[in-house]
Amino acid sequence: MENDEFVCKENCPHFNLINKVKLSNIGREEIQDLSEIFKLFADETRLRIICAILNTELCVCDLCELLNLNQSAVSHQLQLLRSSKLVKYRKEGKQVYYSLKDEHIENIIKMALAHIKEGDEA
Repeated sequence: MENDEFVCKENCPHFNLINKVKLSNIGREEIQDLSEIFKLFADETRLRIICAILNTELCVCDLCELLNLNQSAVSHQLQLLRSSKLVKYRKEGKQVYYSLKDEHIENIIKMALAHIKEGDEA
């Protein structure tokens, strides 16, 4: 039997609050876009790549060595991150260097890590 301690025992929707949320709510298309970004973060390999380039631009070879992955696996994940505009790249001769596209991604990761650390302290 489930614990119903956290379930309303009376059906009385607060329409004033519901209407307020409807007016300021995020649209369906934006929710889908958010879902796609969080799916990218849900993959451990992609998250390891993102964390590796949080503060440092790294080439594909560096990422392969650091993450102990083959170039094909790293390149595939980087392609997904690139197409979702989470990372950017630049070429220098035969090497391709990757970094985060902007500070938003860095902020998301740092905020999530801070949230985890807060939970550890409780």
